[in-house]
Amino acid sequence: MGDHQEKSQEEMVKEAVREAKKAASDQTEKEDSKAVKDAEEETIEDIGEEDTQDNGEDAEADTDSTADGGEEEGQKSGKKFFGKKNKKDKKDEKIEELTDRLTRQMAEFDNFRKRTDREKSQMYEIGAKDIIEKILPVVDDFERGLHAVKEEEKENPFVQGMEMVYKKLMTTLEGVGVKPIEAVGTEFNPDFHNAVMHVEDENFGENIVAEEFQKGYMYRDSVVRHSMVKVAN
Repeated sequence: MGDHQEKSQEEMVKEAVREAKKAASDQTEKEDSKAVKDAEEETIEDIGEEDTQDNGEDAEADTDSTADGGEEEGQKSGKKFFGKKNKKDKKDEKIEELTDRLTRQMAEFDNFRKRTDREKSQMYEIGAKDIIEKILPVVDDFERGLHAVKEEEKENPFVQGMEMVYKKLMTTLEGVGVKPIEAVGTEFNPDFHNAVMHVEDENFGENIVAEEFQKGYMYRDSVVRHSMVKVAN
């Protein structure tokens, strides 16, 4: 009986030890499990904070990038806008070029027309003066012949016919712009008169044409032939 009690006590001690170990083991597992869980939660929180911080930084970076991009886009847009405003269209440039060319050609044509008209007028005047200059000796012959006719012969039909031809010739010359230069009794003018003699005569004033040896003529505003004169005083 005594052995049985001792054995029972021994078993009870062993059982108590096993239970104590089990309890200690369970407690350790709980503590370890809690520690692991806490560690996991801390890790998750840290990760969450890092993500939030990273997201904030990314957001700021995105904002800065967006701002920079906006400024760049604005600058590009502004440059593009102003560039488009200042830059002319190719069709407008072509129109301006053709308009400028046409204006220059019209100006050149107008200058050519005026120059041609002036040259034609000068050529016509030179030609007319040359012909008139050749006709004037004929006029001189008519005047000398008629001046030599005696008074009693002026009724002669031949003389009257010559006088009619002379008058018609002078009327024709006058019609085209030929007119005689005034000489006798006018002041000497080297632009119209050619002085071949000088005489002292109290009947005339100073530098006055006293006599005309050959009649001078003008065609329009230019002299065809100077008057050959004698100047007094």
